[in-house]
Amino acid sequence: MFQLPQRLSLTFTSSEGPFIELFSPNDGKVLSSVQQAMAADIDLILKTTQEAQKEMEALRPFERSRILLEVARELKGQVDFLAQVIASEGGKPLKDAKVEVQRAIATIELCAEETLRLTGEVIPMERTPAGKDHLAFTMKSPIGAVLAISAFNHPLNLIAHQVGCAIASGNSVVLKPASSTPLSAYFLWEAFQKAQLPKNGLRVVNAPTELVEKLVASSEFHFVTFIGSAKVGWEMRRKIAPGTRISLEHGGQAAAIVREDADLEQAVTALIKGAFYHAGQVCISTQKIFVQEKVFETFLKEFSLKTQKLKVGPATQEDTDVGPLIRAGEVVRIQEWIQEALTSGAKLEMGNKTSGNAHQYLSPTILSQVPREARLMKDEVFGPVVCINSYQEEEELLDYLNSNSYVFESALFTKDLSRALQIASSITTMTFVINNHTAFRVDQMPFGGHGQSGLGIGGVKYAMEEMTRMKQVIIKI
Repeated sequence: MFQLPQRLSLTFTSSEGPFIELFSPNDGKVLSSVQQAMAADIDLILKTTQEAQKEMEALRPFERSRILLEVARELKGQVDFLAQVIASEGGKPLKDAKVEVQRAIATIELCAEETLRLTGEVIPMERTPAGKDHLAFTMKSPIGAVLAISAFNHPLNLIAHQVGCAIASGNSVVLKPASSTPLSAYFLWEAFQKAQLPKNGLRVVNAPTELVEKLVASSEFHFVTFIGSAKVGWEMRRKIAPGTRISLEHGGQAAAIVREDADLEQAVTALIKGAFYHAGQVCISTQKIFVQEKVFETFLKEFSLKTQKLKVGPATQEDTDVGPLIRAGEVVRIQEWIQEALTSGAKLEMGNKTSGNAHQYLSPTILSQVPREARLMKDEVFGPVVCINSYQEEEELLDYLNSNSYVFESALFTKDLSRALQIASSITTMTFVINNHTAFRVDQMPFGGHGQSGLGIGGVKYAMEEMTRMKQVIIKI
């Protein structure tokens, strides 16, 4: 039977810290009570950070790989339990939560592989006369203590990326999980402890904003990895200590183009998943779909008919497709944006209905012909809402998409691969997906955004590169 601890102390919290109730977005009931860190806890973390880093740097690559593989094995024995945790605290439908657990396992295994591949290179010194009789090579060294601040929407796999990559690179980590989803972080920490990671190699802290800001501003950390809103992230960048590197993973309003030669059935199925996965609470959720005018009505009809079949309900139920929003206040905000778009001339095709005790559920919502000035077209909605517009001139549409300040992911559906590759070379988004939705991701691929969408590159190999320093050795022969 699934059961959570009634009171939970994260790994670096004093006995005096207050316990804060954690509510499930599914029914508003208390899941557990999680202890908050005090100022003294933060001071102790900072005081012992260098010691923790020395413990991690003492581990050789084969030892780090062994620990990571043992963590993956531990998670494999808890797939159903961890999926229930994710569904209960974060509102992600159980079938998608199970996929997230499997992805987290794969992420940790990828980290175990890549820690054995962290190598430098030999520099060909005698390509120029000045290098004669010299040998030079580079090495990869851990960057130093990492501060990881994570998000609620993938409470296990995002943390697996941040923590796994840091540890695989030889760094200690202080993790601040999302306040609404700290339980997944705790159970991942527990797996690392069972795998005999050095005691202070991973410390998890649940702390209020002012104490987190103290961590962010500390020179004890050499790398800060943040996943969350652009507003918070860019402000955080201003506060970090000089010399500290930072990676920011924000979001945007991912767009998809459906050309008239596309396989419409394939496009509809994929884009419904892209738009409504985890109730649209994904940084690369498909928010805008542009359909060539000749096939617009057909696409819109099929998209609406299939969307009607999605089941909205508690995330802990096996057949739920769309769960709750993380907070009831998000439903209020999203409905304000919908109303603004409707007032501006958009058409409501379906949805915009709330349910649940706290009205925390919003049914999958489709709007058509939404004006480009509406917030639904300019800002990240982060909810189960998609705008479907027709277009005539492809070049004009591409110019519009390339003018966006959020440049994370975009997608194109077409049978014309030659044209698709032409568009791929000119589109400004970091990732361009052909014949699949924008929310597609596998954990070994590079992942990130340009412009307002973020800074730095995620994905196991790429994040590990950012969490290391290059060291060069030169020998006079």
